[in-house]
Amino acid sequence: MNTNGNRYRARLLITCPEKPGIISDVTSILADHHANIVTFDQHTTDPQDGIFFMRAEFELKDYEDSFGKIKEDMHGLAEEYPMEWELSSSKERKRMAIFVSKMDHCLMELIWRWRSNELPVDIPMVISNHPDLKEEVESYGIPYYYIPVTKETKAQAEQQALELLKGKVDFVVLARYMQILSPNFISHFPNQIINIHHSFLPAFVGANPYARAFNRGVKLIGATAHYVTNDLDEGPIIHQDVQQVDHRYTTEDLKTSGRHVERSVLAQAVSWQLEDRIIVHGNKTIVFT
Repeated sequence: MNTNGNRYRARLLITCPEKPGIISDVTSILADHHANIVTFDQHTTDPQDGIFFMRAEFELKDYEDSFGKIKEDMHGLAEEYPMEWELSSSKERKRMAIFVSKMDHCLMELIWRWRSNELPVDIPMVISNHPDLKEEVESYGIPYYYIPVTKETKAQAEQQALELLKGKVDFVVLARYMQILSPNFISHFPNQIINIHHSFLPAFVGANPYARAFNRGVKLIGATAHYVTNDLDEGPIIHQDVQQVDHRYTTEDLKTSGRHVERSVLAQAVSWQLEDRIIVHGNKTIVFT
């Protein structure tokens, strides 16, 4: 939705080797096309020989003409700097597919925030390896696809999901989807699959995390949102949070607290994804918040 009359917000992300003049050159391009910079953030790993990261958000009055010209000028600038860059606009809503199994707390948090427009995103589909949540999801007008997965049918199930996703989504969210995705599937969405993990990584990886946490007498319950890579639960971390607990908490209390943290952490990570606040560099992220 355009909430600024005939103005639209655009966002520019840049990654390149540190070099004097980058900011000047980029802001000159924006000024040449009458862009009004709203926020500007930068980070460098080293002022001399490091990597430079930048995020600029700006308004364009003459969007139809200016957006394309800025893109052309950025192509030219990228020939001068060995630069990776991405230009996006609030005029184009991103499309998010959600994968889920039986637990609905993360799924419903995303749907509730989508419905209230806290997450300005389109949800063209929910895919699950169980039919349990079909009626609830479809009550919101969101298509629900049940694709059962077994060890023998995993490859076929993933191919079926890929055919549903092709050309219809910009990124995927695993809202407690209890299946490990294959390298083939992940290769179709590099740094575009967000997972929520039920611990403050790398603690308690694997099965029954809250029972193991209870047995260890933990004092913090946490959750981690990260991008999915071929290394299980070791992809670039987007967001983490914790909640303090004590000896009075039972295993069920820990699960309840954990679900609260998981919901908020995943929703925040998705929000940052939608606002183009994340740059992936190696196995780390730069998050401009």
